[in-house]
Amino acid sequence: MLGRLGVCGIPCLAVSAVAQTPLVSPRLVLPERPTVATHAYAVAPAYVELEQGVRVQQGAPTLTTWEFNLKIGLARHAQLGIFGVGFAHTGGASGLGDMGAALKLRGDLGPRAAVALIPVATLPTGDAARGLGAGRALGALIGVLSADGGGGIHVDVNAGTVGIGAGVPRGFATFCPSRAVGPFTFAAELYGFSAGGDDPAQGGLLAAVSVRLAEWAALDGGAVLGLGALSRDQLFLGLTTNLGRAF
Repeated sequence: MLGRLGVCGIPCLAVSAVAQTPLVSPRLVLPERPTVATHAYAVAPAYVELEQGVRVQQGAPTLTTWEFNLKIGLARHAQLGIFGVGFAHTGGASGLGDMGAALKLRGDLGPRAAVALIPVATLPTGDAARGLGAGRALGALIGVLSADGGGGIHVDVNAGTVGIGAGVPRGFATFCPSRAVGPFTFAAELYGFSAGGDDPAQGGLLAAVSVRLAEWAALDGGAVLGLGALSRDQLFLGLTTNLGRAF
């Protein structure tokens, strides 16, 4: 999710460009989790969608987090996301992590493709001294391309700059193909961050599956293989729910 981009993070799940047509129900769930990449589509205007999940990152010590992203449709081409780490446990420390907001501004390239620009900011609400936050406000600017290809394949590509405010910003890129088969969506993702600030280059290879439980709900789970000396292997499980019209 967004909080993983460290701001450092953004997430994909197969979402067809058809999901943005007026003929589709505004309650159709549009998950961005569980991948680092996000798609270019937005929640319907005045509707609210909640993503949440548990993530376990291997290491010394192990880091366990509950992450959330509350998405609010502002207009057909605009979405506000309020995200963060609602709870984190690492070693002997537990508590609130960093919180932030992201504004997704999207545009259509045609019936099968869309783009988006996403400025992101996080606040240091987590206790950095206890390993629960970054200890400073951070920013990111992400560009997104989403497209439907042949054979039922959907692709999300993200690229941008993250870690703005922590010395040298980090470059970020991800490639996420996915395919829906009935109620199931299978996704694979390769992502990477350049060195910057106090952090070395990092990356990962992700595999995930989601199942649409209803028009308004989807469950996901999967794993990440860390690529790089300090990258962590991860396991995750989450739920996305469209809560309906709010205003």
